[in-house]
Amino acid sequence: MSAPAQELHVKVKYLRPLAEELGLSYATPHSVGLDLRACLDEPFVEVPAGGRVKVPTGIAIEILAPDVAGFVFSRSGLGAKDGLTVAQGVGLIDPDYRGEILVWLLNTSDGARRIERGQRVAQLVFLPSFQARILPARDLTETDRGAGGFGHTGST
Repeated sequence: MSAPAQELHVKVKYLRPLAEELGLSYATPHSVGLDLRACLDEPFVEVPAGGRVKVPTGIAIEILAPDVAGFVFSRSGLGAKDGLTVAQGVGLIDPDYRGEILVWLLNTSDGARRIERGQRVAQLVFLPSFQARILPARDLTETDRGAGGFGHTGST
């Protein structure tokens, strides 16, 4: 049997009545990502093929752990079926950010897509984070890989 997960406390401020009505929750008891929903004033917004759109969620958060950050990931079904992905790959919410969570979606499909009010558009995952102490150096430790870059280990 696995050890229970460490508990993380996060304050949520609902910025709009619709956001409070929609709430913020996990889809299943073992989901890792909280569902972020489109808190739109209008019934829907259209995303043209190859276009981007800023989707408000109507929520702001306060992560009550300085060594944890929030990460906004694409919803797998939305990306695979509809071609709508988080525009910058992954969104980052620093522990000291207090503004509204906005999700930029990119339409990678060849047709227009519609985002409906209240639709699940992304997922919010909390992960440990570290601030590095930068140590200037003239030399770095040698490894077998060295400076080998993209594809240098082969394709199989």
